[in-house]
Amino acid sequence: MSNWIDSGGDEPRLYSARPTNCKSEVWRIGRATRRRGVTRLACAAALIALAAPLGHARDRGQFVNTNADLKAWFDGLRSAKGPCCSDADGSALSDTDWESKDGHYRVRVPRHGDARDGQQQELVWVDVPEEAVISEPNRVGRTMVWPIYGYMGVTIRCFMPGSMT
Repeated sequence: MSNWIDSGGDEPRLYSARPTNCKSEVWRIGRATRRRGVTRLACAAALIALAAPLGHARDRGQFVNTNADLKAWFDGLRSAKGPCCSDADGSALSDTDWESKDGHYRVRVPRHGDARDGQQQELVWVDVPEEAVISEPNRVGRTMVWPIYGYMGVTIRCFMPGSMT
């Protein structure tokens, strides 16, 4: 019986040191690997192309007749939390959906940002942070809120009080 350790049985061998039968075998393996990579890339591109329309914003024509000056004013609105984005991102509130007490505001907004199966949305009262209140004069007259929906619930990015009548 021989000692396999002394005979070099545990020596590591490099993969490239393994002999091949012919050079065409290496070329065929490389071409198959390349084809698999191209196929994977094509499948990934097809999946992205199929999923892309789901994430696009939609213009339903609701702001077609908006005054250009008013639109520019909305686009420039900012609170201390940052830009409010646009009038398309905000929601007008009725007088029953907001209140003021001791200089602090509360608004009633949908709990979730999307309509679920055509069901009526549950409305929740949310306190408006001081830094979300827009301090410049309200040029549209109606109360507006810009809610942000996240995994922790709804928060208010911007709030512009109107005149309670």
